[in-house]
Amino acid sequence: MERRAPGQERNRLFRLLSLELLFADEVCAGLLSDENFLAAMARFEAALARASAPAAHAEIISRVCDTARFDAAALAREGRAGTLAIPFVKALTARVAAVSKDAAKHVHAGATSQDVIDTAVVLCLKPACARINELTVRLGDAAARLTGNHTPTAARTLLQPALPVTFGWKAAMWLSPISRSLVALRRAANEALVLQFGGPSGTLSAFGDQGTKVSAALARELGIAASLVPWHSARDRFARLGAELAILAGAAGKIGRDVALLMQPEVGEASEAAAPGRGGSSSMPHKRNPALSMLALEAAQRAPGLAATLLGQLTPEHERGLGQWQSQWFTLRELACSTASGVAAMADVLEGLEVNEKAMRDNLARLLKDQALDAAGAAGAMIEAALAEWATSRGRAP
Repeated sequence: MERRAPGQERNRLFRLLSLELLFADEVCAGLLSDENFLAAMARFEAALARASAPAAHAEIISRVCDTARFDAAALAREGRAGTLAIPFVKALTARVAAVSKDAAKHVHAGATSQDVIDTAVVLCLKPACARINELTVRLGDAAARLTGNHTPTAARTLLQPALPVTFGWKAAMWLSPISRSLVALRRAANEALVLQFGGPSGTLSAFGDQGTKVSAALARELGIAASLVPWHSARDRFARLGAELAILAGAAGKIGRDVALLMQPEVGEASEAAAPGRGGSSSMPHKRNPALSMLALEAAQRAPGLAATLLGQLTPEHERGLGQWQSQWFTLRELACSTASGVAAMADVLEGLEVNEKAMRDNLARLLKDQALDAAGAAGAMIEAALAEWATSRGRAP
C-alpha cells in the first residue's frame, strides 16, 4: 500500500467524512465538528482555571486554551487506551507548561475526564439545538401558511380514498405535532444542557467545602446552568433529548411521506418546487423525484435507532459507567445532524410547495363521485385551534 504523509492521510480522512453531509444539515454539522468539540473541551479547562486557580495562573491557562489547536486523529488514536480527555489534558498541560510550569499544575485540577467531555458535549449541543429550533419554526410557519388553502381534497385512510377534507386542514394536521415537538425539544434541551462537574467520584472532594461555589462559578464562566448534582451516571436527560430529536425527525418525515405520495404523477396534487439539479435521475430524465422528502424520510427512519442507543445506556455501573457515556457524543451528534437535515428539507419543501388545486378537485370528483363533497365539517375550528397552538408554541400570543 502506498504510504502517505500524515497530513495527506488526515485530509483524505476528512474528505471521506464530508460525504456524511449528504444526510446532515451542514450548519448543524459545523457546530458539532471535531474542531468545535475540542475547542469546547479547551473552554471548559479555561473556565475551570478561572473559577478555581490563582488569577495569574488562570490567565495563562486561559490564554493557552484560547489559541490551542489539537490533532483530532492523533488524540483519537491515543484515546483508545483510555478516554479522549487523557491525551487532551496531557497535550494541553504540556502547552501551558511551556509558558509556566506553575500554571500547568492547575490544568484540569479537581476535575475528571467525564466532566470535560460531557460539558463539551453540552457546549456544542446548545447552539445545535438552537439551530434545530430555528429550522422547526421555519417548518411550522410554512405549514401554518398552507392552512389558509381551503381547496377540497380527498382524504386517504389505509391509502384509499375516504371522505373530503380541505388541504388547509391537512396542513393543520402536519402543524400540530410540530407544535408539540417544538415545545418538548426546548424543554428537553433546557434540562439536558447543563454543567457536568463532580470530580473523580462526584463529590468535588478536591475543593473541600467550596465545591458548590466552584461549580457555580464554572457554570457562570461557561454561560450554562449548573446541575444540582453531578450526572456522571444519570443519563436520563441525554436520553430524553435524544428521544425528542427522534420524534421531531418523525414529525418531519410524516410530512415528507405525504408530500411524496401527493407528488406521484397519478395523484399530482402537490409537488416539491422544481429547482436546477434537484430530483433528477441518473438514468431516467423523465423523472422528477421527491428528493427533499427523501431526506426527511431518511432521517425519520435513522433517528429512532440512534435514540434507542441512548435509551440503552441508562444503566451505567455505580458512579461511573463503562461503555455508555464514552461514546454518547457521537450518537447525539449524528442524531442532531440527521434531525436537522430532515426538518430543514421539509421546511424548504413547504415553503415552496406547488399545490395543484385543479388536480385535487378532479381527483375528488373522480374518486368520490357518489359521495357528498362537503369538506367543511369542523375543519375550520380545528385549523384555528392548530394555529393558536402553534402561535403559543413558537412564543407569541395566539
